[in-house]
Amino acid sequence: MADKENGQTVQLGPDGQPMSKKGLKKLQKEAEKAAKKQERQKQIQQAADATQQDDFAKGCYGNLPMIQSREKVDRELKPIAAVDQSMDGQKIWVRGRLHTSRGAGKQCFFVLRQRQYTIQALLSVGSEVSKPMVKFASTINLESIIDVEGIVRTTDVKVTSCSQQDVELHATQVFMVSSASPRLPLLIEDASRSVTSEELATVNQDTRLDNRVLDLRTTANQAIFRIEAAVCQLFRDALTQRGFVEIHTPKIISAASEGGANVFEVSYFKRHAYLAQSPQLYKQMAIAGDMDRVFTVGAVFRAEDSNTHRHLTEFVGLDMEMAFNYHYHEVLKVIGELFVSIFRGLQTKFESEIETVSKQYPAEPFKFLDPSLVITFPEAIKMLRDSGIEIDEEEDLSTPNEKLLGRLVKAKYDTDFYILDKFPLAVRPFYTMPDPNNPKQANSYDMFMRGEEILSGAQRIHDPEFLLERAKHHAVDMEKIQAYIDAFKYGCPPHAGGGIGMERVTMLFLGLDNIRKTSLFPRDPKRLTP
Repeated sequence: MADKENGQTVQLGPDGQPMSKKGLKKLQKEAEKAAKKQERQKQIQQAADATQQDDFAKGCYGNLPMIQSREKVDRELKPIAAVDQSMDGQKIWVRGRLHTSRGAGKQCFFVLRQRQYTIQALLSVGSEVSKPMVKFASTINLESIIDVEGIVRTTDVKVTSCSQQDVELHATQVFMVSSASPRLPLLIEDASRSVTSEELATVNQDTRLDNRVLDLRTTANQAIFRIEAAVCQLFRDALTQRGFVEIHTPKIISAASEGGANVFEVSYFKRHAYLAQSPQLYKQMAIAGDMDRVFTVGAVFRAEDSNTHRHLTEFVGLDMEMAFNYHYHEVLKVIGELFVSIFRGLQTKFESEIETVSKQYPAEPFKFLDPSLVITFPEAIKMLRDSGIEIDEEEDLSTPNEKLLGRLVKAKYDTDFYILDKFPLAVRPFYTMPDPNNPKQANSYDMFMRGEEILSGAQRIHDPEFLLERAKHHAVDMEKIQAYIDAFKYGCPPHAGGGIGMERVTMLFLGLDNIRKTSLFPRDPKRLTP
């Protein structure tokens, strides 16, 4: 601000008073500095404009407009998994996430990731690639989705850090499809490191689960959930081939399906309902309805405050039930064959995925016998006692004893999977058929992988009068199970079955240490999100 005093122009400060010589000098310096900055920015812009005009590759890189299905593009995007030495010299397009990137002068090395498959790419200044193009590629944020055109080249040295180890991609075009935030809550590179790594950073479980969308992108997780999908599919295939029918049972029920207080209560219009603890009643009703052999795949809810490595409040149950002729071992045989089909299918069809998981989570390969090993509960008790454990024949196995028994069975029979038959009647539900030859035992069984239970089952009582008798013996509230009793009043064939935890099977087959690694978005007493 200026003013006139005695015919002379005086510079006024913010307070309206004449400025001192020192203030005037400071103001002049600031003005000069601003002018220089403006001139420098003008020069940078002019240089950028000149570079852009001289950039012969400017149509071969950049940000694609948002894909809104405005037009159809006649372009084949090759799966990274399919890129190999047979394509040497071919020019192809691929789409993937930017896994790692390293710019160095006139070159940019980067790795593209597509699910559990990765390939190394190189962008180098040359007749088709300009310096601005390399600079653009070097500034792309990690985890962004990009389209890359390039020539497949066989490498002299294996690229051990990638799944495609014998080839790399010499890029000629790079386009941004979807940009990722520059600040990631976790780095995929860190989250992908082997659990045996002691020197480099890894990511803890809570951070992984809090940012599950990012965590799922690791190659190990991509493989885990493809293996888990296979467990489900192999379960379905094995039973369908044996004449089973898939059914779908209610998950909202009027009373606790297995009794007890471990149920989630929900509001159901003007009354209360519960989330199903199991499809038990409905499987048996289907058998009573002459469906003969049934299975179901669906959510199971358990309101148990169990914060362990193998418990969830919601998991996927693979349940089956079948009528038999004269002995429940007819069912036991089918279940044993079912697991052999699942294990063999995983080992023969998903070798690559199993190897991918083992790189991050090393474990001994899973072993099993065909036919499956069956030992009785008394035999198991003897094995434990012989190893120095004091245990009552009429008690259930504790978790430590289950694990010890698993190690003893592995040492003696060289199998990670076995069936334990003839459990004590006192530790089984009221609807379990007692052993007619031994009143202290039941026609019931559990199945174990690496010393941990993955299936619990039994012959069910199909006679309504005997079922009432057993319910009274267990002091079960008759009113709450009346619908269950009524299901057998019109004649029902003898039957047996069991329920399998899908996440547990996957966890133990792969030798993982926590079930949350095999649950897509796990639910436990402390976690309800994401």
